[in-house]
Amino acid sequence: MATEAGAEGGPRGWRAATRAALYGPDGFYRGPEGPAGHFRTSVHASPLFAGAVARLLCRVDEALGRPAVLDFVDMAAGRGELAAGVLTALPADVAARTRVYAVELAGRPAGLDRRIEWRAEPPERTAGLLFANEWLDNVPLEVAETDAEGVPRLVLVRDDGTELLGPPVAGPEAEWLARWWPLAGGRPAADGAEAADREAEDGQATGGEATGGEAVAGATSGPGLRAEIGLPRDLAWASAVGTLARGLAVAVDYAHTAGTRPPFGTLTGFRKGRGTAPVPDGSCDITAHVALDACAAACPLPGARLLRQRAALRALGLTGSRPPLTLASTDPAGYVRALAAASQAAELVAPGGFGDFGWLLQPVGIPDVLADAV
Repeated sequence: MATEAGAEGGPRGWRAATRAALYGPDGFYRGPEGPAGHFRTSVHASPLFAGAVARLLCRVDEALGRPAVLDFVDMAAGRGELAAGVLTALPADVAARTRVYAVELAGRPAGLDRRIEWRAEPPERTAGLLFANEWLDNVPLEVAETDAEGVPRLVLVRDDGTELLGPPVAGPEAEWLARWWPLAGGRPAADGAEAADREAEDGQATGGEATGGEAVAGATSGPGLRAEIGLPRDLAWASAVGTLARGLAVAVDYAHTAGTRPPFGTLTGFRKGRGTAPVPDGSCDITAHVALDACAAACPLPGARLLRQRAALRALGLTGSRPPLTLASTDPAGYVRALAAASQAAELVAPGGFGDFGWLLQPVGIPDVLADAV
């Protein structure tokens, strides 16, 4: 007989199980090693990423008219690596006017630059850049799976990772599924903007992880199809954007959009740099790709758009191009440094890796500061 849902060790929805496993008192993100001890993000791959974000903040600064106080909010700050890197990369005159907030549930790490304010929630009424690098993929959500009759049901999970089907999906979760990830009647058709984005990106789906970015033709109905119900992420993103009085909000994540939803979902785990089964016992990260198009629609402000990371970073000066060979003879040491930087930049924009990440840009009261990114 199944244990009562929610009881100690018993089956419960993936949202509650993930929240406890990641953010509970002994959760994965409370550990001393932090995220960098288990996986690499763009932030950890190279300081060039923080430099590009600093240049983006400078563009926002110009769009705001160079205010006396410029805000930078780093959502899901980990151990403050991006916040510290951006401060270091900013021109001195901009850094002097910048207030930096690191938003993270874990405690403030020792030795962090004292100019960085550590918070559990983003501040209100900021003017500047709110940047969420790989935050939304860790916002817990429910998982649905179709039963033998094709009815979407909530997936329940025990602490050891074993699953069973629960009740049919109902209420707002069912409405979200019907609009953004229908399991019984096929995937929703892409709208014109999304189709144009895919065409510009050589027809590739927005997503960079081998566990989920690809759609499987024909797998649109029947038993065993899975979806991650992104409603909590939509609400979290709308709440974060709502803290901006003026500026730009950016979400960067493994992502997919309507028409390219993976039919069997993307839920996975990471431990010590390797993919693993998602077991909600606090021993591993638990993540799922983000429906960034749904997040954008949840915050209906003008000017929102989706890009690939490679397009955004190239517009911010990272191309991955090798330095000219002539530099090797005139400045050998400079050539070696430039070659190393080009290698790091190439990783950040590479197709099939970080370059495939989705960027959701949400301007608030300013023009598009990445209009040159296509």
